[in-house]
Amino acid sequence: MLKLRLSMGGTKKRPVYKIVVADSRFARDGRFIEKLGFFNPLLPKEKKERVGLEEERIKYWLSQGAQPTTRVARILGENKMMEMPAKGNNPQKAIPKKDRKKEEGEAKSEASTDTPKAEEKKADAPKAEEKKADAPKSEVKK
Repeated sequence: MLKLRLSMGGTKKRPVYKIVVADSRFARDGRFIEKLGFFNPLLPKEKKERVGLEEERIKYWLSQGAQPTTRVARILGENKMMEMPAKGNNPQKAIPKKDRKKEEGEAKSEASTDTPKAEEKKADAPKAEEKKADAPKSEVKK
């Protein structure tokens, strides 16, 4: 399957991406069919030099069935070359990490009160480990 995707370039901590059409089985920075533009995430969004696109070639590859990745689809949507993709829903991203851990702990405590059988299984597990530890170990001679 053909994909319109980003291929990473640049130096350490200074990424620059090429927008390329490539077979989905190829490596991210590996072989590609054609370069269709570039994306520099370090520049402010207002600058024209942030994104460069070859519109005719992109339209051609889209007509041939190439599928853009979500990031490339957003770039193309911002440049009015296609519809903006639907926004994803990751509600955990809105919650600070330290608060996420508290909520997970609460969810686990609620789940443990609902399933006492799971606790019984956990209690049986250490006994099995003790039996293995008591078994004689074979010595290795050099």
